[in-house]
Amino acid sequence: MNRNWNKELNAQQLGVVTYGNGPLIVVAGAGSGKTRTLAYRVAHLISSGIKPERILLLTFTRRAAKEMLSRAAEVLENDPALASQVWSGTFHAIANRLLRIYAQSVGLPQDFTIIDQSDAEDMLDIIRHKKIDSQKGRFPRKGTILSIYSRRMNSGEDLHFILKKHFPWCEKWMPQLKEIFKEYTIEKQRQNILDYDDLLLYWYYLLEDPQASKIIEDRFDYILIDEYQDTNKLQSDILIRMRKNNQNLMVVGDDAQSIYSFRAATVQNMLQFPKLFNNAKIIKLEQNYRSSDLILQTTNRLISQAKDRFAKELFSNRPGGEKPALITCKDEADEADMIIQKILTHYEQGTRLSEQAVLFRASSHSASLEIALMKKEIPFHKYGGLKFLDAAHVKDFLSLVKILENPRDEMAWFRILQLFEGVGPATAASIYEHYKLNNFTVDSLASISLPIPIRQQVLGLRKLLVDILSNETIALGSQLELVRAFYVPLLENNYENSAPRTNDIEHMISLASSYRSRTQFLTDLILDPPSSTSDIAGPGKKDEDHLILSTIHSAKGCEWDVVYLIHAADGCIPSDMSTGSDEEIEEELRLAYVAMTRARDHLYISWPMRFYSRPQGFSDRHNYSQRCRFLNDYIMETIDQINSTCSEPEQNQESIEGISNIKDKLMGFWD
Repeated sequence: MNRNWNKELNAQQLGVVTYGNGPLIVVAGAGSGKTRTLAYRVAHLISSGIKPERILLLTFTRRAAKEMLSRAAEVLENDPALASQVWSGTFHAIANRLLRIYAQSVGLPQDFTIIDQSDAEDMLDIIRHKKIDSQKGRFPRKGTILSIYSRRMNSGEDLHFILKKHFPWCEKWMPQLKEIFKEYTIEKQRQNILDYDDLLLYWYYLLEDPQASKIIEDRFDYILIDEYQDTNKLQSDILIRMRKNNQNLMVVGDDAQSIYSFRAATVQNMLQFPKLFNNAKIIKLEQNYRSSDLILQTTNRLISQAKDRFAKELFSNRPGGEKPALITCKDEADEADMIIQKILTHYEQGTRLSEQAVLFRASSHSASLEIALMKKEIPFHKYGGLKFLDAAHVKDFLSLVKILENPRDEMAWFRILQLFEGVGPATAASIYEHYKLNNFTVDSLASISLPIPIRQQVLGLRKLLVDILSNETIALGSQLELVRAFYVPLLENNYENSAPRTNDIEHMISLASSYRSRTQFLTDLILDPPSSTSDIAGPGKKDEDHLILSTIHSAKGCEWDVVYLIHAADGCIPSDMSTGSDEEIEEELRLAYVAMTRARDHLYISWPMRFYSRPQGFSDRHNYSQRCRFLNDYIMETIDQINSTCSEPEQNQESIEGISNIKDKLMGFWD
């Protein structure tokens, strides 16, 4: 070894780095320095005389591979350039590299091309329109079709099971989907192209041949895999075929952070590894370099609820920090106010906004907070999921408002008309041209010649416009409620998972409640369309500090001084869409764990006691919620509790003399 690594690594990390031959699984807890450990492992192998080109390092992002090799080069003081010769990259990148070498063996031309997800969706969409009669019902859209196809290719599950469990609304279309997938495969082969799934499948089937399998296995003396908890069954099967004889295989991951089952990833790959490789050694990295010990006491208790896991107890030697806090709020608006108070308090104490993050299970959960941040002019950037004002369904809604304000707005008309069943660009153009030739009069929509199903939809739009434009005294909030009633059926017909999108529309109506007119409302939002809600909070500067808003999925791998986990109520965490099985609930538990382990010094968990079914101010209908089921009494022993100061004020009792006995009057009804 070039340096005294004993001083740079803890005992468990050093055990991983200097491990000899054979299968090894490294259970790397959150913040335990796994990237450093992998980098040192690569450096150690090279220092021990292993040729770098005989080391295969598999990661889930090119950036991760680059960072590990860069760190390995720093450690290899005598010859840092050797690290660049390691075979490294994502599964798909390595598959492409191998297939270029062995293309002829698998029946591919040397110049085969690869299509990305967008191109794959478009190809499926063309086949869909050729094969499916749109008049027979709502068929899955191209994105959903590709998701079904990809899960079939990667999970090892049959199509019927996939549809029944993951896409039940598509189950009736199984024969048509099989026909589309067959045509899709034929078309790819005809054009000599591969999609992402094909790269892995060709690699897998290449290894099915004994001679090819031995040649490729013999290329690599050591294989190292990062983020093993995020692999799918196909990727695991590839690794098994790559290590039939030489079992120098090291996988690194954290079963407690397996949160990508919607991509067909399975935590079982990690949990079953010791059974697949009987002589596998298990090393746990439990020293955490990120969070305070007070936060780890909470997260350790949280994840201990998981039934199927590698047991570990993270600890930290970091001084400072404070106990996590649970904030109970009256409603969503109160929650937003409380979070902003905490954000500003920490900011005044010297913690930059960029070192604070608000995390949430679903993108729509941040809508109330985004509105409150805009009003306070606190800049923020949002990551993951739909950006509130940049989402397609929000643009749709605003297009209807724009038509009310400006009946000549051609782009708004085209956007709305193409939401109608059976209306494409050509039909939309003919409708708009007729409308234009009739001086943009709404009544002219009734005289255009169209097929009956399309005509009925156009007349529905005409009625909406007449109802609002004929009575300009209608308050803006009421106008938008009418627009909402018209738009929601279109939303449900055009987008999957409509519930959170509908919530976004309701929050848009809430946002409009502070405006007196459509003109004022649109002036702020339409004339200078924001790319995200953070643009509305201020003009921004290159060096501007900004708060982080992120879905939990997008926050994985990140860390901040202060973390706020909002909407920690049952139905949000765990999501009411993910409680159908024990496996789903366990993944929701892991999501909560990932969120909480992002915090270095301060962790706040908040939940609103009630949710309004309409934005507050338009209706008082609401539902009461329950605290997240994962925050049981055992965990609450490690958490401070804070009640919102926005609760109803206490009423002092006063006595008035001379009031007759009301109880007797009520009994008198039955004499």
